[in-house]
Amino acid sequence: MSNIARISRAATAAAVTALLLVAGHALAAPVELTIVHFNDLDRMEESGGQGGVARLAAVINAERAMHDNVIVTFAGDAISPSLMSGFDKGAHMIELLNRLGLTAMAIGNHEYDFGPEVAMQRIAEANFPMLGANNIDSDGDIIDGAQDSILVDVGPYQVGIFGLTTLGTAVKSSPGSVTFRDVEEVAAEQSAALREAGAELVIALAHTDTSEDRALLRQGAVDLLLSGDDHQLRVDFSGDTLFAESGEQADWVTVIDLTLDEVESRGNMRFTWSPAFRIINTARVAPDADLAAAAQVYLDQLSSELDVEIGTTATELDSRRETIRGKEAAIANLIADAMQSATGADVALTNGGGIRANRIYEPGTTLTRRDILSELPFGNKTVVLELTGHDIVAALENGFSKVEDGAGRFPHVAGLSVRFDAGRAAGDRVLEVTRGGAPLNLDATYTLATNDYMAGGGDGYGVLEDKVRVVDAYAGTLMASQVIDYIADQGSVSPVVEGRLQAVE
Repeated sequence: MSNIARISRAATAAAVTALLLVAGHALAAPVELTIVHFNDLDRMEESGGQGGVARLAAVINAERAMHDNVIVTFAGDAISPSLMSGFDKGAHMIELLNRLGLTAMAIGNHEYDFGPEVAMQRIAEANFPMLGANNIDSDGDIIDGAQDSILVDVGPYQVGIFGLTTLGTAVKSSPGSVTFRDVEEVAAEQSAALREAGAELVIALAHTDTSEDRALLRQGAVDLLLSGDDHQLRVDFSGDTLFAESGEQADWVTVIDLTLDEVESRGNMRFTWSPAFRIINTARVAPDADLAAAAQVYLDQLSSELDVEIGTTATELDSRRETIRGKEAAIANLIADAMQSATGADVALTNGGGIRANRIYEPGTTLTRRDILSELPFGNKTVVLELTGHDIVAALENGFSKVEDGAGRFPHVAGLSVRFDAGRAAGDRVLEVTRGGAPLNLDATYTLATNDYMAGGGDGYGVLEDKVRVVDAYAGTLMASQVIDYIADQGSVSPVVEGRLQAVE
């Protein structure tokens, strides 16, 4: 027999074997994959009978009991802000999340609220992958402990998951020397690398804002974009890319049921997937007893410190997100007044994004330490700067620059009255600033009380970053302590919306 014949027979045998394998794979039953997705969970306890880690655990456990292949994804923001994080810098949330058996978590902007060293410490404590492919240290590498991506086996298929963090972290948090690469550029790289490694399905687990989400969807590099950051409850499927975001605090959990399969097309096998969606209201889920008990240990620790009455409010206080990020708010006036009173500064300025409890206090409500620390959970200190009237106007322009987006930089003041027009171009929205009824002297020097986050350039307040520190963060006092003392000294407070911020239509 010739060598050619032997090769021909071997090739024929190999071809037959390959056809049998392909046929066998094609006849195999489709594989079902269930993805449980949530985002922006820093509150361990439920609120109003909804959300929190115990109800989330119940949802995850139920899905695992019903399905063979379950992936649990968390799109970031866990270690801050919360009452307990003011004491342990978010360690309790990692300990509780470690009990859930997460497949992966994206690194959110709030993971950096206590600086990059604490962020990396929390990453090291996690027993699940923390993904942040675009989180880059000063050496140009991904930050210590984080991973860019993982591959998960689902039957005969592989699912690739990589993590992204919003570029806004640089101004919304305190990442220090950590920088963030462009999300589209990194998504293209990661998607290509995962597909080269064998992933049939690629997921971006992304703590990214609305504009970044839109860009990633237009790009089309991934099959699923599981997002966070904007606190939206939204599921969308264009036929090419699936998008999901699950509100916040595990009040809602998105469950995506995927069918993974292969079909024959022109003699080749082609991978296909199709989704179905379920949005679970956790108010309808009984909390998991073990997670509820674990969370209660931390809640009991808090109660002994925080459930102390400090005074009452004679007027309504509204700290809802849409209020404090878009207009003058009585509670923000109270906070700014306390900062000004405690420091003796000419002017006080704080950002709406630092006020977090998202609730209404009815007139006559007795206020506690817990209430104030819930509103001001970041542990910020009040610093005092020297700056000119020109600088104050520039800071206010930044504060109003993204009011249409509900950005946390929205300013609240004491010692000033401001007229602004949000319909004008950003940077040209401040119409008038007065102090004591007279126009602000742009060339005069004033003392400004603000929080150390803003003084460091946070939320885009770069104009404050290089100013003379009359009182720096080392000598400063906690904002929350100043507010607590201010209320306790007065016994009863009655802040109102009085025209400090006047929006002109």
